[in-house]
Amino acid sequence: MAASKKLPIVAIVGRANVGKSSLFNAILERREAIVAREAGTTRDSISAKANFQGQQFWIVDTAGMKDPEDEFEQSIQEQILQASTSADVIVVVVEAGTIISEEDRQVASLALKTKKPALLVVNKIDRSGQDSVYEFARLGIKDIIATSVTQSKGIYELLEHICKTITKVPNREENERLKVALLGRPNVGKSSLFNTLLNKQQALVAERAGTTRDINRAIVRYQNQEIEFMDTAGIRRSGRIERGVEHFSVLRSLSAIEEADICLLLVDASEPNASQDQKIAGLVKDAGRGLVLVVSKWDVLSDQDEGFEFDTFIKKISAEFEFVAWAPLIVTSSITGQNVTKLFDLVLKIKEARDISVSTHELNNWLIRMVREHPPAGLKNRMPKLNYIVQETDNPIPAFKIFGTQTRFIHWSYRRYLENKLRENFGFFGNPIQIWFIDNRDKKLSKAKAAANKSEES
Repeated sequence: MAASKKLPIVAIVGRANVGKSSLFNAILERREAIVAREAGTTRDSISAKANFQGQQFWIVDTAGMKDPEDEFEQSIQEQILQASTSADVIVVVVEAGTIISEEDRQVASLALKTKKPALLVVNKIDRSGQDSVYEFARLGIKDIIATSVTQSKGIYELLEHICKTITKVPNREENERLKVALLGRPNVGKSSLFNTLLNKQQALVAERAGTTRDINRAIVRYQNQEIEFMDTAGIRRSGRIERGVEHFSVLRSLSAIEEADICLLLVDASEPNASQDQKIAGLVKDAGRGLVLVVSKWDVLSDQDEGFEFDTFIKKISAEFEFVAWAPLIVTSSITGQNVTKLFDLVLKIKEARDISVSTHELNNWLIRMVREHPPAGLKNRMPKLNYIVQETDNPIPAFKIFGTQTRFIHWSYRRYLENKLRENFGFFGNPIQIWFIDNRDKKLSKAKAAANKSEES
C-alpha cells in the first residue's frame, strides 16, 4: 500500500470584515461559515475539503486580525499564527478601495515570514475598480488577484492559482516509520497518555486545559517497527472560550491528521462530549486515516458507585460512533497504566490491515456473490448493473473501483452494504474503506472526447 498522502492546507487570513468567510464559501460553492456585516463575526477556524478540477485540498477560514483587546482577542491572533505556520499555502485577503491599514501590514508580514507560498487577494473589487488593486503591491506579496464574491469575479482565477501553487508544495517524505497522532478535546489526557506510552516525560502535563501549544513528537521502536507519536493541542468546540484558557483551532490537529497514518481519538470517560468527539472522528474518516477510539481516564469512572454498568457505557459510546464502527474501542488509564501497552499492538494491527491486497480474481468472485445475494436497487428503467471490481494499488488506504452501468442511481445504503461485506470477507481492521462506482458509459464518453480532442490538435 502507498504511503499516506497529505492533502495541502490553504489558510485564508486577514483583518476583520474584508470578506474572508464569503470567499471561503465561494470556493466551496456552499455556505460553511457565518457571514454577517458586523466585523469579527468569525470566531473560530472553519475547515472543509475543496475540490477544483480534480485537485483536492483543505481550505481553512480564520478569524479576522485586530488589536488584542483582551485574552479572547489575543487567542484569535494566536489562531492566525497557527494557521500560517500549519498551512502549505497562505491567502491574505484585503479590501479594495481602502487605505492599507496596520493590520493589513501585520498579516502580510506574518505570511511572508513563514516562507510559505503566499497569495494576496484584493476583495470587493466591485466597489472601487481595478485601479485600487495596485496600491496593495506595497505589502510585498508578489502574486495578486482581484475578486468580487458578490459578482463571482476572480474566483476561478484564484482557484487556478491555488492549485498551480499546490503542485509545487513538497509531498510528504515516504519512510517506513509509522506516524500516530493523539487527538481529542483539551484536557482529555493526551499528554498524559503520550508520556505513559513513552514511559518518560516528553510533554508538559498540567491540570488546566490547553497546556500543549504545539505538536510534541517522539519516536519509539516496538517489534522492529519505528512509531512516531504526535501529541496535538486540543480541539475546542466552536464558540466556547473560557477566560485564561487557550483557544486552539482545529487547524493544527487537522495538520496532524493529514500527517498521520493512524489516529488515537481520546474520549474522556468522566466527561463525554459526543458531538465534538464525533466531529474529530469525522475529520479522521474524511482524511482516510486509521482510527482507534480511546476512552481515557477510566480510573475516574471505574471508581463510581456499584450501580455503574460497564457494558451499558461501552454500548452507548459505540452507538455514538456508529459511523466509524470499524474503529476499535479500548478503555485506558494513564494513571494505572490500564491497557496502554495494548495500543502498540492495535496500531500495528491497523497498519497490517492497511496493507492487505486482494487479487482482482478473488474480488470479482466476491462481487458476483454479493450482487446475487443482494442486487442493487434503482429506478424504473434505471437499474444499476455492476460488472467488475479492482483494488487501487497506489492508495494509502483500502480503496476499490467498481465498474458498471447506471451506477449514479446506487443508493448510499448499498455502498455501506458492500463496505460491510468487504470487511467481513477481507478484514481491513481499523481502517476506512473507499469505494468508487465508475459508469462504463461515462468512461467511454471520456475516451471518445479525448480522442476527438487529440484528432483536432493533430
